[in-house]
Amino acid sequence: MAFDAFYMSAVLEEIRQLSIPRVEKIHQPSRDTVIFHLRHGEGRSKLLIAANPTAPRLHLTAANPENPPEPPMFCMLLRKHLMGARLSGVSQPPMERCVTFTFDCTDEMGFPVQKRLVCELMGRTCNIYLLSPEGRIIDCLRRIGLDESSKRAALPGLNYQDPEPVTKDDPKTYDFDSWMNFLSKSGSDVLSDRLMDELGGLSPLVCREAALFVAGSTDARVAELNADAAADKLDLFFREHLNHPRPYYYALPDGTPKQFAFCPIRQYGEAKEAESFGAMLDMYYTLRDRKDAMRQKGQAVRKTVQNLCTRIQRKLAIQEKELEATFDRERLRQLGDIVTANIHRIIKGQTVIQAEDFYDEEMKLIDIPISPILSPQQNAAKFYKDYTRMKNAEKELTKQIALGEEELQYLKSVLEELNRAETEAELEEIRQELQAGGYVKADTGKKKMKQAKSKPMVFTSTDGYNIYVGRNNRQNDELTFKAARKDDIWCHASKVHGSHVIISCGGTTPPDDTITQAAQLAAYYSETSGGQNIPVDVTTVKQVKKIPSGKPGMVIYHTYRTVIANPYKDIVVDALNAEKKETEE
Repeated sequence: MAFDAFYMSAVLEEIRQLSIPRVEKIHQPSRDTVIFHLRHGEGRSKLLIAANPTAPRLHLTAANPENPPEPPMFCMLLRKHLMGARLSGVSQPPMERCVTFTFDCTDEMGFPVQKRLVCELMGRTCNIYLLSPEGRIIDCLRRIGLDESSKRAALPGLNYQDPEPVTKDDPKTYDFDSWMNFLSKSGSDVLSDRLMDELGGLSPLVCREAALFVAGSTDARVAELNADAAADKLDLFFREHLNHPRPYYYALPDGTPKQFAFCPIRQYGEAKEAESFGAMLDMYYTLRDRKDAMRQKGQAVRKTVQNLCTRIQRKLAIQEKELEATFDRERLRQLGDIVTANIHRIIKGQTVIQAEDFYDEEMKLIDIPISPILSPQQNAAKFYKDYTRMKNAEKELTKQIALGEEELQYLKSVLEELNRAETEAELEEIRQELQAGGYVKADTGKKKMKQAKSKPMVFTSTDGYNIYVGRNNRQNDELTFKAARKDDIWCHASKVHGSHVIISCGGTTPPDDTITQAAQLAAYYSETSGGQNIPVDVTTVKQVKKIPSGKPGMVIYHTYRTVIANPYKDIVVDALNAEKKETEE
């Protein structure tokens, strides 16, 4: 990712396009994130400022993060000083990820004043400052004491000090001669490294893209370049993309954005262009933040299920070893026959009897250990008893191993559900499923707010058929055995954990394109979603039977056909966008 100074410049240009924006609301959904709700001539927008050291950013957003019940103190302070204020100025120091927002507002006496909000988004030193008209710090997001920093303390009442200016060259000021000088002077021989060392405001990603454009390789060496041609291409690359930036991103096969920049990204493959710089950041960080938040919220349940899986796997290993030991039980019966045939030769107190093994073709003499405290008849009976015990153990162990493997498969399917869960309601349904199965205890402590029950995902095929996808095992059961008609089409990724997918046929036969799209959804919403050419089983609902006393979501079916599908995300994205739009309306 490349939220560098020049990407920030493009974002700020989008903010400047808003006509007469005024602050309508201020929220602070997390420790590092502040959202300003702005009303302007074109309508309403939200300005997100995230002073997070691991993911600093600033942009217009359409996201609706959940706010805490009680606003933090910094949020209350911003509301006190900036509510109703007009955003009159946006400025950025050259080549720096720092921006100053100037607000026209009124003081306690009703006189017009200007206050500034300074957002420094430079890695671990990220901070947000609210400054008085005189330049004093009213307060800041992170207070830094005099003992922590002798240069730039950040405490209320102190004068705000600008960050040290960037001493590197500004690529915007370069022309052909400047690039010739850049290539001829001493420095790193790797072009992308030299760009990073000499020029300010650029990310490593953009520097590698420039090297790729100039020499066809991200590892291009300066010594191997034709200086005139390289200088000309460098001038063209930076003049074009710094003066006319556009939001590009590279996405993984499942559609998840992986990298973004203000120039095309070619080093990873084909790049796509987003609607706007803010929309690009929204797409990247909103998806990432949602996944991280859900991962954290479901961590306790996930750890419990993983521990249960480990325990069952350990138990299965022991049972399989015990089962293997029962396979030699026939020898116990043979030894019992040999002891019975030689019972007249046994003297009480013996520990070993030597006898001919009539089960061996050569009739070799063998030593058979016996118990000295048992009678000859009891020693013979003990071999038969051990044989019977082993025979019964094989039956019981085979049964227990089958049950254990079934339970392990079920718990692995729950882990897959947890990985796909996107809302608190889905997590709560998984918890309830585990509670019903006796895997986790019910929370008898603080009473929780009642969560709205989540519904299966609904997609529409290109032929107009509704396709339903279960979010978890309980929904899978409800879809297949309650909601679906017997003649509806049922799809599931073959021999792996995944969602039940139902094509609502309405008594008709769906076209092949609809079945293909349903199979793609079944492949996508399974544990093989990252692969290609996934086998998907297709049959009618009436062929699918619930396993007697089986776990939720576990079924059997015998009559089916298998199709090969690729888990493309295009129809998934389109349907989710439509679903989101419908929810907002």
